[in-house]
Order: sequence, then structure tokens, then C-alpha cells
Amino acid sequence: MAQSFDHVLVTQQGGVAILTLNQPEILNAVSAAMMRGAMAALDFIESEAKYRALIFTGAGKGFCAGANLTAAQASGPIDAGAMLEQVFHPFLRRLRDSRMPVVMAVNGPAVGIGMSFALSGDLVVAARSAFFQQGFSKIGLVPDGGSTWLLPRLIGLARARELALLAEKLSAEKALEWGLINAVTDDDQLMAQAVALAQKLAEGPSALALTRKLFWDSPQNSYEQQLAEEQAAQAKASQSADFREGLVAFHEKRPPRFTGK
Repeated sequence: MAQSFDHVLVTQQGGVAILTLNQPEILNAVSAAMMRGAMAALDFIESEAKYRALIFTGAGKGFCAGANLTAAQASGPIDAGAMLEQVFHPFLRRLRDSRMPVVMAVNGPAVGIGMSFALSGDLVVAARSAFFQQGFSKIGLVPDGGSTWLLPRLIGLARARELALLAEKLSAEKALEWGLINAVTDDDQLMAQAVALAQKLAEGPSALALTRKLFWDSPQNSYEQQLAEEQAAQAKASQSADFREGLVAFHEKRPPRFTGK
């Protein structure tokens, strides 16, 4: 049964929570109200121990067409910097700090801040008809949502600059070729593939949360700092019930049955 929030739905597939932006008539362009709904949805998902992986997607034919500037203009002159600080950055940090792995199922245009959302996943699967676009320069703005941090690390500085300065569409196939995403699938198979990946992650150990944090932290760390973070994370992982189960399963030559604890 779906849980409804402001322009956001949460459904379940086993141990997987599916968060769906739900304003398809505007290709899920995000407003402050939608972000409040998304934050409430994450509160709900994180409070339920049964959820051990998250899928993020959009309803209809669009993943996310960027910020809903029409809604923003309704309350007066747009202060894009304030919108980032108050609306979008808290949500992006919540995705980064999630206790569970995040799979992005990109079902259509991922533009502007929508592209930043898509690239915040641990695994990104795109429909063949999907595309990515840094559309900011087309309306006189600069890239945001962490894209100037993410893109150079994912695809290199030259390609990152190209996407930002020219603001051209990047097809799902080209995004895969560049190493920006993990997989491309036929449109009608997108959710099935995303669910299969998320269910595999949901069956994994509690160490996955530590692993994703190590990768998020690594770009700003020195080698020595990263060694120290790995040591601390490994010490924590080695005290888990999942590690004990993994050892028993290894010796018994059977698949482990992790509980996320």
C-alpha cells in the first residue's frame, strides 16, 4: 500500500522502499512543497527497519525536470541561493547520509537539480529514452546540487565542463559509455532491473552503509586519512552480527543470511 506525502509516494517491494516523485504533469519539477514531501518520505523510510535499500524514481515520463521555477516565482523574486540552502541541500545530504544503499531509476529527463539527484545514487540505472542535462546556462545560472563536485570525479574535468558550459542533452547510452551511470535498459524493464538490484542490496550486510560512507568521504581525504577511516569502519563491521553470520556461512559453504545488524 502506498504512503502519500506532498507530491511524493512511497511503495514497497520486499525490503526495498521506492520513493517516487509524483507530479508527472510537469515532469516532476521540484518545488519546496515536493522537497518537504520527499524529506517526510525519507523520515518514514528511515524509521522502518524493514527497509534495507531505497529506489528513487519519478512518476510518468520524467525523472525530474529540475527546479519548479514557476512555483518559486509565485512567492516573489527568486533567490536561487536561498532555495539551495533551505530546500535542496538538506535533501541531498539526507541521500548522502542514508543508512541504506540508494538505486536511482532514471525513467526520463534528469535535468538541472534532477541530474544532481540522479548522480547521488550508489547505483544508477536509466531507461533507454532517458537523458541527462546540465541546463543551468540556458537560463543564466550556474551548475548546482553538487554537480560541479560530482561530475569531474565521475567523468573527468573536460567532459564535466562540456556538459555544464554547452548544456546539451546527454543520452543514457552515452552516459553509460562515459561511466556516469551503471546500466541502461529498455523503458519497460527499468523498474524490474532497479528492483532486482535494490533487492540484492537489501539482502546485503550492515557493512554496506559503512562502505557507501567510505566512498562518499574518499575524494576529500588523503591516502592516510582514508586508511584511518577504513580501519575505523572495519573495526565496526567486524563487531556486527552480519560478520559473524558471514564467517559461519563461509565455513558451512552456504550463502550468508544477513539481517542488516
